[in-house]
Amino acid sequence: MQRKWAAPLALLAATGSGLVLAPPAQAAHAPCARVTIGSGWYGDNQARLQQLIDRYGSCNPHRPGRTKPVAVFDWDNTVVKNDVGDATMFWLLRNGRIRQPAAGDWSTTSRFLTPAATEALAGACGALARPGAPLPTGTPAGAACADEINAVYGTAATRTGAAAFAGWDRRTTEPSYAWLPQLMQGWTAREVRGFAAAARTENLAAPVGATQRVGSGTATGWVRYYDQQKDLVKGLQKAGFDVWISSASPQPVVEVWAQDAGIKADHVIGIRNTTTHGGKFTTHLQGCGSVRDGADTMITYIDGKRCWINKEIFGVRGAAAEKVQPAARRQVFAAGDSDTDISFLRDATALRLVVNRNKNELMCRAYDNSDGRWIVNPMFIEPKKQKTDPYPCATSGYVDHDGTKGPVLRGDRSVVPDQTDSVY
Repeated sequence: MQRKWAAPLALLAATGSGLVLAPPAQAAHAPCARVTIGSGWYGDNQARLQQLIDRYGSCNPHRPGRTKPVAVFDWDNTVVKNDVGDATMFWLLRNGRIRQPAAGDWSTTSRFLTPAATEALAGACGALARPGAPLPTGTPAGAACADEINAVYGTAATRTGAAAFAGWDRRTTEPSYAWLPQLMQGWTAREVRGFAAAARTENLAAPVGATQRVGSGTATGWVRYYDQQKDLVKGLQKAGFDVWISSASPQPVVEVWAQDAGIKADHVIGIRNTTTHGGKFTTHLQGCGSVRDGADTMITYIDGKRCWINKEIFGVRGAAAEKVQPAARRQVFAAGDSDTDISFLRDATALRLVVNRNKNELMCRAYDNSDGRWIVNPMFIEPKKQKTDPYPCATSGYVDHDGTKGPVLRGDRSVVPDQTDSVY
């Protein structure tokens, strides 16, 4: 169907949907085919997403003076079901691709590892390989090492239950997430992409619900793309949106997976290692904002996602990248599933899509919907059942920088009341 885009602007202003913003400076568009959103959405979410595209989309976004509207998606459990970082970690362990750290000292792999964790890892892995050599974690002899690494990574604790990490800022990093790319030290980005591609092939071929052997235990063995999200990405791109991924999985891993969703590597923002002159990954990470490379304290996690988005998409440099930008320099749409996505979701100026995984702060803000710009959708595969208890928004839904829990606050500092789970 052919039509002009100016018409739906007036319609949208009358819907009360929360997408009522000042019209773009150049409202006149060339006629073009309307991009439509596919089915499979909860409630009126399809209609709300359609309104977004009708409001901001254009088949000719490259006119002089016009900037593409930006859309940013989280990756794991937002565009796909399950976690591609986990899938890659399990593949690394099964195939013996994690190297013994320098001098056998596991504290060199993360500044946040506790003495209990470094001791446990050294005890389980120390005799298996010389420093720099791959550990045989896919063999019976290396099963205990695989188990210890997997426990620290997956539970943030040793196999005996001792805390594995300490001393991190809960709003800018998550040391267990950061540990995966840090354990890729000694490999190049090209090699890691090869590992990720092998894991992707296995996980897509495995049936839904499959498990795999990792060490002496089992782990999730399958991943699926959400068709609805792939369709949404395609629709946004066709309508002239600049679509990006912001993920707390390693950069080369997400690059591999994002290709099949139509997102190129230069539009992926994941956790990024520093490299040697030869291009091999080190155990240190690139920084953002006021955080220098190698400090390892600012990854694509909560406030860190804001910083990296501001830096990579909008070109904001220095400490300013850590701050909320003016509306004209923010994404109009964002999608996420976890508390790790809070900041970049809140920064979206028009619409925020939340995939419901019962995460406290995220669901408190989404259900409170104080500005009318949040929409909630159940998981597209194996959705969670309704949460029986209210989300503890007024008491402990927010986790501060030091780990202290407190109430979730709106922008005006008022307290978000406890919320009932109603989209499931």
